[in-house]
Amino acid sequence: MISIAHLPTVNAALNSLSAVLLVRGFFYIRSKNRQAHKTCMLAALVCSTLFLVSYLAYHYQVGSMPFKGQGWVRPIYFAILLSHTILAVVVVPLALITLTRGLRQRFDAHRRIARWTFPVWLYVSVTGVVVYWMLYWLAASA
Repeated sequence: MISIAHLPTVNAALNSLSAVLLVRGFFYIRSKNRQAHKTCMLAALVCSTLFLVSYLAYHYQVGSMPFKGQGWVRPIYFAILLSHTILAVVVVPLALITLTRGLRQRFDAHRRIARWTFPVWLYVSVTGVVVYWMLYWLAASA
């Protein structure tokens, strides 16, 4: 059983895996491998959904974690956190619309929105790991 204290690390791992799957899915579609692309993107969606459930469960139990870093790193952390948080909200409807269009084989419409969804989702996944690293490792070692 995973303890509540391990959930931030689980969340970072899920965000990392989601980012890897998004990039792999991107390269698969570039090479016209639709099935591998679909598999990667659905797996990225599952990872992101599991992340969201785990994130909410953790913060329901623990509340918010204050950033303990000081000096020049503090405004950088909050800038990353702010952009990450805003885009995390934006990416949910983007991903659902992109997924729906892809599954319905409306590939022109899927492609149009995926050009926006992919970079936003990738940014959110990567900055989620950066926020974790800054919150739990960088500030702890300072």
